[in-house]
Amino acid sequence: MEITKDYGERQKVWDMIKDIRIAIMVTYDEEGNLSSRPMSAHQEEFEGNLWFFTNVNSLKIDQIEGNQNILLGYSNPDKNEYISVNGTAEIVRDSEKSKELWSEMLRTWFPKGPDDPDIALIKVVITSAEYWDSPSASMAIAFGYVKARLTGKVAKVGENKKVIF
Repeated sequence: MEITKDYGERQKVWDMIKDIRIAIMVTYDEEGNLSSRPMSAHQEEFEGNLWFFTNVNSLKIDQIEGNQNILLGYSNPDKNEYISVNGTAEIVRDSEKSKELWSEMLRTWFPKGPDDPDIALIKVVITSAEYWDSPSASMAIAFGYVKARLTGKVAKVGENKKVIF
């Protein structure tokens, strides 16, 4: 695995995750165990942070306040892309930011709209991301098998990089 701080690789991470509707957000509970749930980021532009809407009474708020370390898992099996994002999370109560990030789909959870007093935002500041990008799983496996049989060596089938933000 290659480790890089390259700006282009940071942009590649954003390009890989921006159209994936649902991420698995992993936090720590009060006993230090992992706790996960599906979440959807809401933003058009990327500045190194990811934004999520949540209810102010959500258990994940207590978990984030207890431990700000967070993991987001993204998957796009159609493109054989898999991304793991590490970061620190903070709870933000900002009605202007809520309005800026608002989409009508959110009304399902917040029927009062972007001014709903139960809205809180989770801002995730990305510290690093790791991605696995393979051109075609079946083609890569077939190629890897042939290479292993002929050379006795493991084939490199796709990219695996850790990107430091």
